[in-house]
Amino acid sequence: MSIAVNRASGAALASVAALIFLCGASSANAATFTWTAHLDGASESPPNASPGVGSTQVDYDSITHLMRVQVVFSDLLGLTTASHIHSATTIAGVGTAGVATQTPSFSGFPLGVSAGSMDTTFDMSLASSWNASYIAAHGGTTAGAEAFFFTSMDQGKNYLNIHTSVVGGGEIRGFLARVPAPGSLAVLGLSGLLVARRRRA
Repeated sequence: MSIAVNRASGAALASVAALIFLCGASSANAATFTWTAHLDGASESPPNASPGVGSTQVDYDSITHLMRVQVVFSDLLGLTTASHIHSATTIAGVGTAGVATQTPSFSGFPLGVSAGSMDTTFDMSLASSWNASYIAAHGGTTAGAEAFFFTSMDQGKNYLNIHTSVVGGGEIRGFLARVPAPGSLAVLGLSGLLVARRRRA
């Protein structure tokens, strides 16, 4: 699993994404965007004293609409019961939000364990990759859900958490942050592509 991010390729990604934004999206111009998070109990709402830790990397291809989710975790107090991404809190980095992705849990996520990993790719153009209520709340289409989801992800308002038998509301979580950080030209590229995606729907 490649959780570590190559800084050099991040700079190249910014240039490519900016070019896509300026020239317009096309099937010949794929663009991949990355977010990462550290997961722990102190970041949960409410915070808890779990010794559990984890990390996640989410990669999204704005042309194929594929989202790859990688997660590693260990030392949980309880056994895993679910994991998903919530979207979107009112304020970046704090608060709670409803589940956006598959319910009750990501397919491929290991349940009934205190340590493990996941590496699964989801087609975000398919309703099966989403919580049905999230689609309904964003125009009733996967395109609307996708546009809002990745826009709020860039704003730091989405988080991934892991629920367990000991802390049912979520034992560890982390807010996803863009790599490179928001404010770069890469963010402009993603914003432009998502607007184009929403308009085509």
